[in-house]
Amino acid sequence: MTPAVPPHPGASTPAISARMSTFPRRDTKPELALRQLMHASGRRYRVNYPIPARRRRTMDIAFTRSRVAIFIDGCFWHGCPQHGVLPVSNRAWWDQKIQVTKARDLDTTDALLSAGWVVLRFWEHEPAEKMAATVTEALALADHRRHDLGRA
Repeated sequence: MTPAVPPHPGASTPAISARMSTFPRRDTKPELALRQLMHASGRRYRVNYPIPARRRRTMDIAFTRSRVAIFIDGCFWHGCPQHGVLPVSNRAWWDQKIQVTKARDLDTTDALLSAGWVVLRFWEHEPAEKMAATVTEALALADHRRHDLGRA
């Protein structure tokens, strides 16, 4: 089980509070771009699909038949080593929050791998075309494995 984050100490200004509350939790631009490419290529998927044994968590995109789970992690919220920047205000709280998020991501990945899923994680700054190519390759491998297991 992942550790809990203590209650937020409060936004430093009402403007920051308002701005932070507008960030989407789902259907982000990178998710929509990848979904559009996958749909255009004929692939069908589920959105915000529940994770087995972690029912309060969801996959951003799930190819349930192939058992391929896709996560597109936001640079700020998931601590991207290239673009993740901690706010100046409440820095210690945000550092702990992002560390807990990383631990939850690892736990989620482990749970899916244990259940036989292929897990792909991307950063939001990665080009959608690159993500789509990686997903397409993973789906082909997963479908090939599933086909081979069916003949055994």
